[in-house]
Amino acid sequence: MLGVMSETFSLEPESRALQSSDVSDEPSVATCPPSSGDRARPRCGVWYVEVALPTGTTVRVLGPGRALTLGNASGVDLRVDDPSAAFRIRLTARYEGLHLSDENNSSAIHLGRARVNRAWITESRCGFVIGRTAVNVRWGQEGAGIDSDAEPIPGLIGNSLPMRRLCREIRRFAELGAPVLLHGETGTGKDVVARALHRLSNRRGEFVALNVGGLNENIADAELFGYRRGAFTGAVQSRVGVFEAAAGGTLFLDEIGDLHPSIQVKLLRVIEDRQIRPLGTNECVNVTARIVSASWASLEERLGEGGFRMDLYHRISTIRLEIPALRQRKGDIPLLSEHLLARYADEVGPKSLTPSALARLLEYEWRGNVRELGSVLYRAAAAVKEEAFIDLPVVERALPNPIKRRPRGLSREDLQRLLEENEGNVSAAARAARVPRSTFRTLLKRQTLRPKQAA
Repeated sequence: MLGVMSETFSLEPESRALQSSDVSDEPSVATCPPSSGDRARPRCGVWYVEVALPTGTTVRVLGPGRALTLGNASGVDLRVDDPSAAFRIRLTARYEGLHLSDENNSSAIHLGRARVNRAWITESRCGFVIGRTAVNVRWGQEGAGIDSDAEPIPGLIGNSLPMRRLCREIRRFAELGAPVLLHGETGTGKDVVARALHRLSNRRGEFVALNVGGLNENIADAELFGYRRGAFTGAVQSRVGVFEAAAGGTLFLDEIGDLHPSIQVKLLRVIEDRQIRPLGTNECVNVTARIVSASWASLEERLGEGGFRMDLYHRISTIRLEIPALRQRKGDIPLLSEHLLARYADEVGPKSLTPSALARLLEYEWRGNVRELGSVLYRAAAAVKEEAFIDLPVVERALPNPIKRRPRGLSREDLQRLLEENEGNVSAAARAARVPRSTFRTLLKRQTLRPKQAA
């Protein structure tokens, strides 16, 4: 795991938060050797260097022994037009890790709370800032999906590779009429993606959204199918349901994984028959809306638990889109932060992040995703309402206290991700999850997972 160690600075392996609260303005030397429990071993793979440029994320691949220079001076391999500092950074891939070196000794590298001239990166993922440019590095197998060149979609903020892949899929499926299932963690912007699908579909009807997770069973028919005047006591006038309101357009059913079982049956019938019958009438109305559903929970797990109907799942998931978590596209944090701060400018004034503050945002794990990022930036901007820049200490105070996850809160996807990030090393994965090794092995056995490499 990543550790920045010098006489002044140290980085916790699990939280990546520097333990010292004193941040020096003098450049320091950061090293990142393997911890005593993890022996260094040759890596059979490559380093992917993702540089967040205004025109999009540029990716370079470094195999063992290969080097890359980037900066805003002549003679570099990758030019970065960043006027905040004159820098020339050399990244060298070695078997024991990725070495960073500031050849100009400009102390332009911001790694967590530290400003450094040299650093070793040995964990599989890391983010840092050079000047005001975000750089994310990850280690993996060669050819691990860097071929996306899709154009961005207005309304979707981000130029990272995961977002460009998502934009490519949205453009590919937008004009089709098949149901779409959006899966992503809370706060990832599933509603934004649903609106993008509708906007690019050229459908003439309206975009109508309904959170069906909190839909009351007693009023479900009225909300979904509508009613005619006199259908029941109090129905003094007719009202259309969401299916009629979205005729010829898109009906977005959010949090469908929490839909009540009895309502699941009614929804399945509508999707199969493509007809609804409003309350108070015997006449059926054809359904012409395209259905886009979203869920933060894994519907596959709900199927296994008996909480979701398999036939309904197959009906709504003809097309499935995965919305990347913010920690999977940290290269978008500078652009997202700029966009969000501009949104708050009328209340708190125009604000910008210092490089050290941006580096801390890259370091944080963002379990609440873009929604959490927005809350943190708003708190930080409000705290310095009379100032133009948001510095590191303000961001630190705005970040929420870390929540310790209980072992039972680790899903199958969490366990797989922890194993992948730690190359199958169970001891390292257990430390990252903050659980005992024996507990981690029990969780793996419960989910019928086998590490490729036993610790």
